[in-house]
Amino acid sequence: MARRTFFSFKYDDVSRAMVVRNSWVTQDRSARGFVDAAEFEKLKRIGDSAIKRWIDEQMDGTSVTVVLVGAHTNQSRWVKYEIERSEYLGHGLLGIDVSKIKDLNGLTTDCCGRMPAGYDFYRWNSDSGYANMAAWIEKAAAAAGR
Repeated sequence: MARRTFFSFKYDDVSRAMVVRNSWVTQDRSARGFVDAAEFEKLKRIGDSAIKRWIDEQMDGTSVTVVLVGAHTNQSRWVKYEIERSEYLGHGLLGIDVSKIKDLNGLTTDCCGRMPAGYDFYRWNSDSGYANMAAWIEKAAAAAGR
């Protein structure tokens, strides 16, 4: 059975997040937590409860949350909610710095920080994310007893 994984990220980093997501699904794995801009704008108009409901539904059936950390991730209240929800659900949790993945304009950014204490943190480029992400996710799942 393929591990179902929730990916948490600030929408500013969507092109970088898609690089990570696509590497995961091309290895025949399931990814959750991706919403297109139009759908997210619709959810925002409905209100915070709609966004929380969507996040909760996306997390349903997943066992690991991967926080994709970019330049402004630490400013996202929704990423904070997703981390708190993951902890509440007992998910495996880890962070991956995506700031050095080039965006659609070929640009990179600075990383805004790390994961909360107690969780592993990796760098997509320098830690060979494509080759190693599955092992990172399994390590986080094992640490959470999942």
